[in-house]
Amino acid sequence: MTLVQTQGFALMSDEAQLHWVALRDTARQLPVVMLHGGPGLPDYLGDIAPMVADLAPVYRYDQRGTGRSPWDGHHSLARHITDLAELLDTWDVPKAVLIGHSYGTDLASRFCMTHPDRVAATLLMCGPFVGDWRSGYRAERDHRMSTVQQERLSLLRELPSRTEEQEVELLTLAWFTDHAYPEHGWCWAAQSAQRRRPVNWVMNDELGKQGRADPLDQHLAELHARLPRRAEILAGVDDPRPVSALESLASRLNLPLTRIEGAGHEPWLEQPDAVRAHLRRFVQGTVRAKLQM
Repeated sequence: MTLVQTQGFALMSDEAQLHWVALRDTARQLPVVMLHGGPGLPDYLGDIAPMVADLAPVYRYDQRGTGRSPWDGHHSLARHITDLAELLDTWDVPKAVLIGHSYGTDLASRFCMTHPDRVAATLLMCGPFVGDWRSGYRAERDHRMSTVQQERLSLLRELPSRTEEQEVELLTLAWFTDHAYPEHGWCWAAQSAQRRRPVNWVMNDELGKQGRADPLDQHLAELHARLPRRAEILAGVDDPRPVSALESLASRLNLPLTRIEGAGHEPWLEQPDAVRAHLRRFVQGTVRAKLQM
């Protein structure tokens, strides 16, 4: 089967232009939309899309202010939710399967609460984390770093401005502990520090503050009521962010939770076969259920 990749720009109602990419076969089926994390990073899910693109069209996009989607204005969670709704309109997609990673799981969850009629299913990968998960994450991250690395990371973060080299070093130090195996984690983090650039730190700060002021924790009853029938959580057992937080979330939302051994915050890097199998089962099951309706 030949997969065709197309791309373009979508004009939002506030004049922002968002860059998108689609990978699909020629048959129209229930589409998948992949939501990348950050916030403040460009889309990085290009290696995951081909895992399921033969089963359904897969759309990805750079969130405003990242990658090829320029934006210098204010960022809000509400605007990012509206962006996704307007993108679905642009693609002529009434309903989609949402697969979010990291911050993308928070975006997917809030979109489900706002537009439940437009979500056929959702897979939440390595998030969203609720409760007091940050203290456990920081402790585990520091445990995986040497004292010298911790001090260097703190120094780089406190600089009023950074050179290109310093920015890459900061991101490598910040990200290498996300992986289960340090020797591979450093290489993956260094590669990501070069590719996932530039980081929109303003966006990261604005959306981070909004998320802390209005945490998803306060909306779990509403989220439970509005999630689609097919909704699951996928976690890397060796993610420094505590899996116990996702276990608690899965329990409160009554969702199945799949734990992938030997994988961290980006499980497709360390356990690609397991992630591929899970994504294919989830998407195939959703598409099959829609065809039987």
